[in-house]
Amino acid sequence: MHLLQVFLQEKNVSWKNVGGLVKIRYIVCSKEGFHVSKEIDSQSVDENSKKIVRCNRGSKRVGCNAHVKLILENNNMFKIYYFEEEHNHIFVEDEDIHFLPAVRSIDYVKESFISGLFAINIGPVKAFNIMKTMYGGFGEVGASKVDCKNYRRDLNLYIGEYDAEMVVRCLIRKKECFPVFGDIVGFDDTYKANKYDLVFVPFTGIDNHFRNVTFGGALLGSETADSYRWLLRCFVNAFGNEPKVVFTDQDAAMKRAIKDELLSRHRLCMWHIWEKLKTKVGPVLSANIDFNTRMTHVVWNDTIIPEDFETEWHSIMSTFGLENHEWLKDMYDLRFDWIPAYYHGENLAGLMRTTSRCESENYFFGQICNPRCTFVEFFTHFETAMDIQRHKHRRNDHDTRYIQSKTWSDFVLEKQASEIYTKTIFKDIQIEIDAAITKCMSKSHDTVGDVQYYEIKDFKQPCTSLFKVQYNKQEDGLSISCTCKWFEQFGILCRHIFYVLQYDDITEFPRRYVHRIWMRDVVSNGSNHCNIRFDEIGRNSEIDKVLRETVVAKEYVVNRLVGDLDELCRYSDHIKSYIDKADEVMVAAPPPRRKERFADIGGNLEKSDSMIRVPIKIRTKVCGVQKRIKSNREIAIQKSSKIQKSCRVCGGKGHNSRTCKDKVSSNAIGSSNAI
Repeated sequence: MHLLQVFLQEKNVSWKNVGGLVKIRYIVCSKEGFHVSKEIDSQSVDENSKKIVRCNRGSKRVGCNAHVKLILENNNMFKIYYFEEEHNHIFVEDEDIHFLPAVRSIDYVKESFISGLFAINIGPVKAFNIMKTMYGGFGEVGASKVDCKNYRRDLNLYIGEYDAEMVVRCLIRKKECFPVFGDIVGFDDTYKANKYDLVFVPFTGIDNHFRNVTFGGALLGSETADSYRWLLRCFVNAFGNEPKVVFTDQDAAMKRAIKDELLSRHRLCMWHIWEKLKTKVGPVLSANIDFNTRMTHVVWNDTIIPEDFETEWHSIMSTFGLENHEWLKDMYDLRFDWIPAYYHGENLAGLMRTTSRCESENYFFGQICNPRCTFVEFFTHFETAMDIQRHKHRRNDHDTRYIQSKTWSDFVLEKQASEIYTKTIFKDIQIEIDAAITKCMSKSHDTVGDVQYYEIKDFKQPCTSLFKVQYNKQEDGLSISCTCKWFEQFGILCRHIFYVLQYDDITEFPRRYVHRIWMRDVVSNGSNHCNIRFDEIGRNSEIDKVLRETVVAKEYVVNRLVGDLDELCRYSDHIKSYIDKADEVMVAAPPPRRKERFADIGGNLEKSDSMIRVPIKIRTKVCGVQKRIKSNREIAIQKSSKIQKSCRVCGGKGHNSRTCKDKVSSNAIGSSNAI
């Protein structure tokens, strides 16, 4: 094998700097010199203790003297002025060259690839495995798992104390315009989302496709009422108005903050209270079918009125001897905040009854976050989540615009509804229109002045009384309402109203009863969302653009030539022919060092008095090991199934050499003898 090729495989480079200019460079073999072993002080080793065994890693250095010396000439080119060719060792096989450090590196392309995977919470080891599959084997990657892990380590070390400062800089530059569906908002805490244990609080609502949408999020240093008050003030200031309804769990600090800062209707999550019911009333009663059936009816029924709830609740308490149950008394006092009967007629009150959407969003964010990430990584993960959410919303908009929904009837309002509402909401409208035609019937019809009164029998709900519809044609449009309060709860007209509209031969959909939140054009098709990603700030966007175009072009050509092997080989040879040209360019303009590339990513970081410092770790409600407390029996079974390691000092089990009593006693004897 040629000497220079060997040097390229395994090289150590040193240089002499004269006045800021490197004039002399040495390239030596990686087996140059000898390894200096650290000797153990024999006097510090106790004769009574066992022999200390150290791991023998070996050494690759064998004193090889092969090297090259170069000197810089006036033409700014290096000239070889000394060359020692002879090696005193065998050479590495071609198949094992990738094990040598000299041929391994994380270059610009690999950095971009690994950073892209970081954004979706794929770590360096998985990133390496993906590259191994893409490149066709371990030896083709040009890097190792350790190199990938070291890249992430070095990046985090570079960020260091500038972690918070870098994120704030990005937020200042980030001017994003995105439509807000803020009538109903739910927010809940998410723990262990970053290395500082700051609490992540996303605000969750519903978009015009009845899908989850995240308005924004916050990182809080504490879970006090003051922190939540500050957060709510920032939320209102950012969006310009308060939400109509706010959903939370039974957090006392949240409740106080909402009461102090908002005029919104505060509602508690029914699911959390319902789950507690099973444990509060005891296992016997929670397994009682009659008790569960009656409680389910009185708590979850959408059509029950407050008077019926009061009667049935007290009847249940009396029947099962729960009149003096303290927890149930407390829940009864809070009935206005969680029982549907008490917000039956409130605007859009039926859209959210639990914080399940918040829980779903927390799980969604949990897939791309981890408790060890920095602020920079967390912010990148959050942006990735928002990109996913925007993509789904864009796809739903696309389906609504270009996929025509089929109508089920000849009712003219159904056709108009398909042109007004999004595809998802129109399906619900269709169900109501179909039920109006097939399941409803008018029992009576009276007219008092300009107002008409209908009593509608709904055969889909045979156990309920008649639904009363009040209908009035006015100069500014018709006015209509139903005792079922479906429109008030969900924002769409009910089957009973559609029955009356069809009965009265209405040919124009009443726009007064079209909630803007469900309209297909609530979001402009031409909306341009300025999405400045963190990993694009400071980087050369032109280089990234050319890199993406090159990859896309290469993929396009390969897909077209995959059926013609000869043409594909010619294309491969054309690509390879540019390798020599690339080497010449690299000599004239060497690529930036890793630290310089980090500076491109994070910008120029300089300490200043106004710099935002990283927070100190805080204690939250979920600090500690969040696992179920195990019984002594479970612990004993698990211990018996594990292989017990022996102590190196005494040979016993259940402890190690650091906690061994024999070692402690021997150290004490040694100390007394020394005295």
